[in-house]
Amino acid sequence: MISALLLSALAMGLLGSTHCVVMCGGIVSVLHGGLTQLGRERRAEATRLVLGYNAGRIASYATAGALAGAFGALVDRVPALHGAELGLRLGAGILMVGLGLFLAGAWRRFALIERAGVPLWRRIEPLARRLLPIRSLPAALGLGALWGWMPCGLVYAALGLALGTGSASAGALSMVAFGLGTLPTLLTMGALATRLALLLRVTWVRRAAGVVIVAFGLLHVVAASAQIARGPSAPHTCCTGSRETER
Repeated sequence: MISALLLSALAMGLLGSTHCVVMCGGIVSVLHGGLTQLGRERRAEATRLVLGYNAGRIASYATAGALAGAFGALVDRVPALHGAELGLRLGAGILMVGLGLFLAGAWRRFALIERAGVPLWRRIEPLARRLLPIRSLPAALGLGALWGWMPCGLVYAALGLALGTGSASAGALSMVAFGLGTLPTLLTMGALATRLALLLRVTWVRRAAGVVIVAFGLLHVVAASAQIARGPSAPHTCCTGSRETER
């Protein structure tokens, strides 16, 4: 279960990063533009700052994943909601299918989900802007940590998987896998921004990425549906047998 979830999260980040060109292209370009002013002799330091930015971003994803997973666990422990975690897993699969359709250009309305995080982002964005231009590792980490909360349908779909894990640790781990999947695109956007943007805007590339994500989402939908059909598992009990034996 966990391995399949991590693979899905990694694939979502890797294939869904076509969306990152649009959502994060501006800040990455600004970041790299500022770092190039450091000069060739300080290229190593520039690389360290870029990695710091991405480390901060992934740390925010992990935090959000832990919160989502913890909420899923809380739902599972409430007697009145026992078995609701299967519904969360089903919803996560459906959300993943929606993301795939959006990337393939078949369902543009999926982008409306990004409005959910706008109120929070309005408070965070001014803080992030103050850290530019980046000149130190703490600033790079801080910018990444703040930018990780930018409204993004791709991130929200990944959080759906984290929510369905029903565990804070598994939720955090799934979001780390997702963040690592986005790294190849975001790390190369500075030097290859134009070529990469053109490639990821090619219709067949986006459609292929979307189809693969839809396939992963359908697998989760089928698995969750099968579990729902069997009925929720019984609550975990501890030492029940030993107590009856003692009696």
